[in-house]
Amino acid sequence: MTKHKPIKKAVFPVAGLGTRFLPATKAIPKELLPIVDRPLIQYAVDEAREAGIEQIIFVTGRGKTAIVEHFDVAYELERTMSDRGKDLEVLEATRGTPGDIITVRQQVPLGLGHAIWCARAIVGNDPFAILLPDELMIAAKGGGTSCMKQMVEAYNEVGGNLISVLEVPQEEVSSYGVIAPGTSLSDTLTEVTGLVEKPPVAQAPSNKIISGRYILQPEVMRVLEAQEKGAGGEIQLTDAMAKMIGNQPFHAVTFSGRRFDCGSKTGFVEATLALALEREDMGDEVRAIMRRMLAD
Repeated sequence: MTKHKPIKKAVFPVAGLGTRFLPATKAIPKELLPIVDRPLIQYAVDEAREAGIEQIIFVTGRGKTAIVEHFDVAYELERTMSDRGKDLEVLEATRGTPGDIITVRQQVPLGLGHAIWCARAIVGNDPFAILLPDELMIAAKGGGTSCMKQMVEAYNEVGGNLISVLEVPQEEVSSYGVIAPGTSLSDTLTEVTGLVEKPPVAQAPSNKIISGRYILQPEVMRVLEAQEKGAGGEIQLTDAMAKMIGNQPFHAVTFSGRRFDCGSKTGFVEATLALALEREDMGDEVRAIMRRMLAD
């Protein structure tokens, strides 16, 4: 098996204003809003680390410095907790390895492709992952593999570029980016021959939608350098990826777990309820509360 350059860097585009969640996001980054007791960004960073990624690259904007603070050491908090005999393990996942939390600024909101391009100097000539924190990806129940770990395992087999996809009912495809599938290598790994953004249902090449996790080769930065604007007058990552199909291997990994769209308020509530119900320390109590509320 060909040895592919390992995936050790991940880019997190977190410069958005979170306007759909106002007024909650006026002073607090949307990515720090909690699903139960963990901020949304923490789920994505934990997922990246589980996949063996070491360098966490945040593409931030003005007013988003609290995201970086979250992954720093909180001396006063930790000292107070220690003095009171409280367990500090709850903070373990929030500590970044010195030098491995990196931030760059996206000064102007010109689209996802532009946000990724802002990280070009740190990515350099290495393949890298992208995780969109709004897309909360939870492993299948009963010991399933997290989305990015599943993707890294597939990358180690085939190399090149990969995107995660989920299968949705055919009537829903017009709301998403959809892949045109080629040869199936396995139940979960499919060659990609094209990408279509929000196609009409009758013209959709499949029901496999792009779902917020990517592994890309550094050449995508050369494509994004052209700053070509696509849908909505923004620099679209999908357009840049489409240009790489045929020049480099391109595959889709069908994620076996669940996706929650935490960019919408209803998706955020759904994720909170779903994860709360699965918690050993509170699941039964939350279930009883829901039954009581639904009975009223």
